[in-house]
Amino acid sequence: MNSLELIEKAIAKHKFGKQPDSLYEPIRYIMNIGGKRMRPLLTLMAYSLYKKDVKSVISYAIAVEAFHNFTLMHDDIMDQAPLRRGMATVHKKWNVNTAILSGDVMLVKVYDMFMDLPDAKLKKVLRAFNKVAAEVCEGQQLDMDFETRSDVSEAEYINMIKLKTAVLLGFALELGAILANANEAQQKALREFGVNIGIGFQLKDDLLDAYADPKKFGKQVGGDIIANKKTYLLIKTKEKANAEQRIVLDHWLSLTKFNKQEKVEAIRGLYDGLEIQSLTNKKINSYFAKGFKSLDAVKGDKKAKNILRSFTEDLIDRQV
Repeated sequence: MNSLELIEKAIAKHKFGKQPDSLYEPIRYIMNIGGKRMRPLLTLMAYSLYKKDVKSVISYAIAVEAFHNFTLMHDDIMDQAPLRRGMATVHKKWNVNTAILSGDVMLVKVYDMFMDLPDAKLKKVLRAFNKVAAEVCEGQQLDMDFETRSDVSEAEYINMIKLKTAVLLGFALELGAILANANEAQQKALREFGVNIGIGFQLKDDLLDAYADPKKFGKQVGGDIIANKKTYLLIKTKEKANAEQRIVLDHWLSLTKFNKQEKVEAIRGLYDGLEIQSLTNKKINSYFAKGFKSLDAVKGDKKAKNILRSFTEDLIDRQV
């Protein structure tokens, strides 16, 4: 059985709680509607660099996935999102109060899963997890703060996506190393690998949102443009636009009623004129290069390291 099958089987078996069913069913629902399972896979891949018995740490990998889904459950409420992975979001299928409460108990269950750790590892794992959990919330708050600001800088944006998205990938890898008794230098190298590729992945998402093939993308191309989202692409466009281009940009950003397709084409026209796509690709590649430099410092089983590298490269090359 491969790692993904192990993860899916463990998630399907985990009930998270019994009564009231109305509290625990939403947790089982969000945990079982799919997703790439990237975070628990990274934990198992990091562990397998040093040890072979990945089944022994599967519950801790699931804890990382449960935390990730807890953040999604609450994010969906904040974003008023109707769909998650093509299915109704928890607050739509049930209601907002249930989604808040189920999310709260989901976080408690994450701590429950970690409590099975041996005492020698428990404090270290919880300290690292608590730091990351707080950072994810900080990143989400910054993202919401940016909605009402027009002066978000590149550095601020990179910091926000690092906190909101990338640090959890870093923790997933660091956790695998801690569980396998790897030394501090190895833990740090894997964490930095995860953080840098995480920033690269989010920048790639920004790019795909504007330029993906609509037939492959699975959601509306240009959603970030329509919502005036402060992505790297928009921030760099504001930075580089001349007076004439700035007038066009400000016009589209100020409209409350507009034809969505027209807006996407107009803003993308500005991106093209300023070579924003090429600029974004350079930035993406710089973070992936930083990540792989950290991975180069990782010791361990060569076959396992190649699997981790290939898995990451496949995600980098994705078009959806």
